[in-house]
Amino acid sequence: MKYPISLFLLLTTVLFSCQNENEKRLAENAKEAKKKEAIFNNINKGWTFLDEPINEISESQLNSWTEWREFMKEIGEKPRKTIGAFQKKSAAISRKAMALNNNIPAQFNQPQIKSRISILITKIRMLDLFIHLNKIPDDKVVFLIQEINKELISLERQMDKIVEKAKIPKEEGEEDFLRMLDTTRAIPNSAPPIDPNIPKVE
Repeated sequence: MKYPISLFLLLTTVLFSCQNENEKRLAENAKEAKKKEAIFNNINKGWTFLDEPINEISESQLNSWTEWREFMKEIGEKPRKTIGAFQKKSAAISRKAMALNNNIPAQFNQPQIKSRISILITKIRMLDLFIHLNKIPDDKVVFLIQEINKELISLERQMDKIVEKAKIPKEEGEEDFLRMLDTTRAIPNSAPPIDPNIPKVE
């Protein structure tokens, strides 16, 4: 008689411990789901890129730059529903940003534009890295989106400066002077150094 009672008590204890484990697991899953939802909501709220040109001048000049148009189109489309959608979109934006180094219009193919594109690409790739981590730092993701917007504004303003500067008429002879400056910089100083020990012939 002792054995069935002790067996019954053992089974009861095992059932209660299993039930406690299940409740604990369900509570942890609910907590994890809430955390993921909070991260999603924060990223969803902060995912706003400046996809419109800040000036008509740069817009008209950039129509021929396919890579720029595709990049702007990509950042203009906001993902929906899941973190996975944001991760896919981030990877797509990163690919389009990398392509910005190709076929830069001659007018904008200048060091100040290239450096701003490089900074923009770096920040976009950081965004892509952070959003693909197992524990997504949502605050950093939102902060990087704001930084990317600042870089876009900086890049477009620089483009506008270049367009405005090109409109200023050059004075007569200015182009010849600039060309002459470039050629004098290009000619190396080829005269050998003067040795003071060699007597001068006059």
